[in-house]
Order: sequence, then structure tokens, then C-alpha cells
Amino acid sequence: MDSLLHHVFQPGFFSTQEVRTALIVGGVVAVVSGVVGVFTVLRGQSFAGHSLADVGTTGGSGAFLVGASPLLGFLVFTLAGAGAMELIGIRRARGRDLATGIVLGVSLGVSALFLYWDTTVHNTSGATMTILFGSIFAISTSTVPVAAVLSAVSLAAIVVVYRPLLLASVDADMAAARGVRVRLIGLVYLATLAIAVGLSAITIGSILSTALLIGPAATVVRVTRRPGLAMLLAALLGVLLTWLGVLLAYDSYTWPPAHHGWPVSFLVVALIFAAYLVVEVSTGLGAWRRNRRLERAVSGDRVEVAG
Repeated sequence: MDSLLHHVFQPGFFSTQEVRTALIVGGVVAVVSGVVGVFTVLRGQSFAGHSLADVGTTGGSGAFLVGASPLLGFLVFTLAGAGAMELIGIRRARGRDLATGIVLGVSLGVSALFLYWDTTVHNTSGATMTILFGSIFAISTSTVPVAAVLSAVSLAAIVVVYRPLLLASVDADMAAARGVRVRLIGLVYLATLAIAVGLSAITIGSILSTALLIGPAATVVRVTRRPGLAMLLAALLGVLLTWLGVLLAYDSYTWPPAHHGWPVSFLVVALIFAAYLVVEVSTGLGAWRRNRRLERAVSGDRVEVAG
């Protein structure tokens, strides 16, 4: 058993400060992303989550340009983007997508300019790689309490508006008829989405943060239709896959032939995709088997009637 653990956990894994910080921040971010991600899937706003991630790229690159914290840039711009989407959007899905597309187009143009200035003014391409693909092992310990507070605020907001948000996510017209302030609830949801995207951007990067937001939620929604259980399972699955990605990235420095290590962002996204693929295939096979049994039962009934 000791030999097996030695092969799984390389020496120094639990004693390294960078790894402990990565596990804490990654776990906290995965919980928030899983909970918010379930509502994102139910509301059909995966495009909005992806767009806010691109908006976060603008904030992260702008923050690096002026020497500020990338997390601050991610949060400020994603929150501003979420507010703009709700301000110019409407309750219908078509209107939401239109508003999202407008904000996305503007943010991509500005982020391209900021990233260009980052590489020309500071003469480094490291900022671009960190902003786009994250650097979870480089997260400062001072980020831990900030991430914890933001996560608590986001989760608390979800708890407060849970019932009206769930009703508005399922049927906005019915929610409005029952007196739910759909526009306000939508704004609160987009704020929690912006926080989740901003936090995940510092772990696996802005362009990959959608995977942590959507992947675990989409996976568990295929398994259960109960929103509360889905949020719990999505949070647990996100934490498990994030921690496993950190472990594999740490161990990959001993993998032949290069011995340079694999990026955490790639490993986390690959694990999320693999988990979704397994659930999708198993669900499809289960549905196929049920249909086959039903066809056989119907055929048997027909034979008996004919006899």
C-alpha cells in the first residue's frame, strides 16, 4: 500500500505550499462553478458563460497592463459584462443571445488590443499564457481568503434566490405571472455567474473556464433531474476532477520522455470531457436497452393477440 501511494503521490506533494494553495483555491472554485453551472445549463445560457470568460480575458489582460491583480481584472470586467448583458437583453432566449453576442464582440476586440500591449510594452508573452490558460501553481496565498469570500457571497446569493431563480429558469413567463421579478433575479444570477467565471479564470484560464462551469453540471444533469442533488453532485465532481488534475500535473514532471510537466488546465479539461463522455455513453446505452426491452414486450403482446 505504501508503495502504491508513493507512485500516486510524488514526494513533496502535500508539503509543497504551491500545491496546497492550488488544492484549496481549485476546490473552492469548483464548488461555486458546479452550483452556478447547474442553473447555467437549466437556463440554456452556456453561451453567456463562455462570453463572460472572454470578457474576463479583457479584464485580466488590462489588469496585467497596469500592474494590478489579474483576479481583480477578471471580476470587474465579468461583472460589468454581466450587467451589460442584462441591461440590453430581454427575457427571451433570442434576446439574451443577441445581448451576449454584442458584449462578446466588443470584449474580444479590446482584449486583443490589451494582449498586444502586454507583449509589446512589457516584452513578455507569459502574461498571455497565464491569462488564457491559467497558472494554478502560481496563485498567491493571499488569493485564498479573497476566493473564499467571493465564493461564499456567490453561494449565499444562490441560496437566497433559489426558488424564484429555479422557477424563472424553468419557465420565465410563469415566474413573472406569479410575481417573480424576473429581471432582478436574472441580474443576481448573472452576477454569480460572473464571479464563478472570474474565479475559474485564475485556475484553468479564461478561455477554458467554461469547461469547469458547464462540464460537471452538464454531466450530472444527465444523471438526475433534481436541481438540489444536481448542484451537490456537480460541486463534488468538479472538486474531484480539479484535484485529480492538480495531482496529475504534479506527477507529470516525472513522466517520460520530456520531464517538463503537463499543464493543469489541459488535464482538468480532459478529465471533465472524459467524465461527460462516460456518462453520455452509459446513458445512451441504458436508453437503448430500455427501448429494446420495450420493443420486445410490444412484439410479445402482438404475438399473443395474434394467437
